[in-house]
Amino acid sequence: MSKAFNVAILGNPNTGKTSLFNLLTGLKQKVGNYPGITVEKKEGICKLDRTTKAHILDLPGTYSLNASSMDENVVVEILLNRNNKDFPDVAVVVSDVENLKRNLLLFTQIKDLEIPVILAINMSDQMQRKGISLDISALEKELNTKIALISTRNKTSIDSLKKLILQYRSLSTAPLMAIEEIDEPYFSSLKNAFPNQSLYKLWLVITQDVNFATIARNEMDQKQTVFKTQSSSELKRLQQRETIKRYQFINKVLKATYSVNTQLATDFRSRLDGILIHKFWGYAIFFMILMTIFQVIYDFSSIPMDFIDGIFAASSEFVKTQLAPGIFTNLLAEGLIPGLGGIVIFIPQIAFLFLFIAILEETGYMSRVVFLMDKTLRRFGLSGKSVIPLISGTACAIPAIMATRNIEDWKERLITILVTPFTTCSARLPVYSILISIAIPNKSVLGMNVQGLTLMGLYLMGFLMALLSSLLLTKTLKITSKSYFVVEMPNYKLPLLKDVGYTVWEKTRTFITEAGKIILAIAVLLWGLASYGPGEHFKNAEQFVQDQYPEWSAEELETKVNAYRLEHSYIGILGKTMEPLITPLGYDWKIGIALISSFAAREVFVGTLATIYSVENDTQETIKQRMAAEIKADGNPLFNLATGISLMLFYAFSMQCMSTLAIVKKETNSWKWPVLQFVAMTLLAYAVAFASYQILS
Repeated sequence: MSKAFNVAILGNPNTGKTSLFNLLTGLKQKVGNYPGITVEKKEGICKLDRTTKAHILDLPGTYSLNASSMDENVVVEILLNRNNKDFPDVAVVVSDVENLKRNLLLFTQIKDLEIPVILAINMSDQMQRKGISLDISALEKELNTKIALISTRNKTSIDSLKKLILQYRSLSTAPLMAIEEIDEPYFSSLKNAFPNQSLYKLWLVITQDVNFATIARNEMDQKQTVFKTQSSSELKRLQQRETIKRYQFINKVLKATYSVNTQLATDFRSRLDGILIHKFWGYAIFFMILMTIFQVIYDFSSIPMDFIDGIFAASSEFVKTQLAPGIFTNLLAEGLIPGLGGIVIFIPQIAFLFLFIAILEETGYMSRVVFLMDKTLRRFGLSGKSVIPLISGTACAIPAIMATRNIEDWKERLITILVTPFTTCSARLPVYSILISIAIPNKSVLGMNVQGLTLMGLYLMGFLMALLSSLLLTKTLKITSKSYFVVEMPNYKLPLLKDVGYTVWEKTRTFITEAGKIILAIAVLLWGLASYGPGEHFKNAEQFVQDQYPEWSAEELETKVNAYRLEHSYIGILGKTMEPLITPLGYDWKIGIALISSFAAREVFVGTLATIYSVENDTQETIKQRMAAEIKADGNPLFNLATGISLMLFYAFSMQCMSTLAIVKKETNSWKWPVLQFVAMTLLAYAVAFASYQILS
């Protein structure tokens, strides 16, 4: 089989780009980040025929090569740098047959980079219903390329596209537009300075602050007289002239090749939009959808969660009985297995959460939510562009904070960065889940599960606190100007089960593996700190307990010895030291240790308690059973309603994630803001947790 060549899939968002990528690569794909930045990278292998395979790269969605975000910068830098290992031998630009005019802007720009380009026009199955006619042969001639009319939904003409990719060497690389026409004197000077370079590539380097080929930024800076004569505003004006000229060309081409019979077009989308983004019904429907999601998360996931919990408890007991006693056995049975069990148990709930998010995105509804929430956010002083970070923060705060880069005003961007961590991320879900299952009664009110309602309330509370904090910061920073943003409303469509499945699998797998790395490391550390300690009290724990309780049976003494030894271990000493600070919140020293360790990642909270309780208690119980059985000195359950609510509120408002602090430092280029953010959120969390516990107890 010949060596694989590079195929880049490009296109505007919501054109079916990722669906095509999935069809071409199947399961032969992997997801990561581009070096040095948190921008998702998808790549895979496609077998085009019996002897040829292609390396497929799914580049981030972009509207044009006039980059205004980190995602678009990634696309531009790859397309300009022939030395980049991902530089494409051929580019496949995916377009939506209904939005061909807008999609062709990106196509013409890539074509002018003199890269072989294939135009894949998607959603061909919608043409008849939408009354669309398209002269493919004439369009190919006008665009000087090859076109594949495909449907990723029906999986039609994918083989035809593969044949075109195989024949990419025969594609013309002649540009469609002469860039010098927008300002002949300026571009003539540029051409004289760099006679052997493409003018359009030079133009992108000047306007995008990127490098390509052998021309480095410092080399161009030495020739200031060539392009530094143009001010920033003048360069923007030239960019606008370029865009106008491209659309003039596109309009001319489509006028001869593309037509729509408006009598056949349906107004279903506009009628549905009238309901889903209605100023009252839009919010009511969104609220009902959220309620349904959280009800399902609890009702449907309880059975597999209990099963997984039992499996790990049995595995721990099996290791203890089957392996020889010793440090390694204890590490497995009391450290690694309980620690991993504390996160794996939540796979069903996390998978359900990502399943619903994927479905909402695939159907086109999520864009309506963004548009709907924009109206609300403005009342609290947030930028319209803050919608995306706050919504995406329900998955993870790190990429959400990265997404603030498209907010031009620094103060508005700073506010969005500071309040985004209040949005409940998926890492909080394990903490909420275990506490709700123990502290909140599993009963229904008006047909709705109280535990599901509690989870929904925590999500809404975090979002509300983000809005209130934003309002306070807006008044403090005295922001008066507001930037606006435009969100695309994609067509409604039924979600493809395969695409939804891929999304759930990748997101869940990534969540588990990333959390698993942290949990494994912390589980080993905690087990070591809990299994060893200084002084005579730890070393001679059995003798101290026997002297104090001589009448107890051997089984009772063993349990007491384990608890006594744990209290005098290194981790016990640390927990006891901080216990006076957290006692007013309803926590004991073991919960205090879990709070500290969860600073690495919020979901570590459950794994930490699982490890501590495993060291303390040899019984074959699940983590939920051990937490439910934990009692205070007065004989009452530790994880009662008051403590449970206090803990949930603490995690709802605290900054319990060092990775988020690190990304805030990177995005603000200062430790000032993450430190202030951490202190303010911790004090708020402590105050709210204190008040709730004192009131409920």
